Amino acid sequence: QVQLVESGGGLVQAGASLRLSCAASGRTFSISTMGWFRQAPGKEREFVAAITWNGGSIEYADSVQGRFTISRDNAKKTMYLQMNSLNPEDTAVYYCALGARISAIVDRTLGNYYAWGQGTQVTVSS
Repeated sequence: QVQLVESGGGLVQAGASLRLSCAASGRTFSISTMGWFRQAPGKEREFVAAITWNGGSIEYADSVQGRFTISRDNAKKTMYLQMNSLNPEDTAVYYCALGARISAIVDRTLGNYYAWGQGTQVTVSS
């Protein structure tokens, strides 16, 4: 059974940076697509970024392209999200999720991820 634990959220001012981490237990992290999603108050959970098991494919939501960078360290069973130039619209609870195994294609579909962390709050003040 895989467990995911996010960390690194916090309260920052607009323009600042944060680095989120997602630590995984279990044996499937290194062969699975991993994704970041976020949910703002009153809104649906949305795709932020995802990376295939070997880092061969990466995709970002248009709203974060050029500002956020997703990466992973399979030896440490950890995924990261470097967030730069944060703005108030980035305020949300950020979740990491585990998806398909040995896939060469990034999946943006929330329903195709079957293990989720508890989330970490990111708040950006103006």
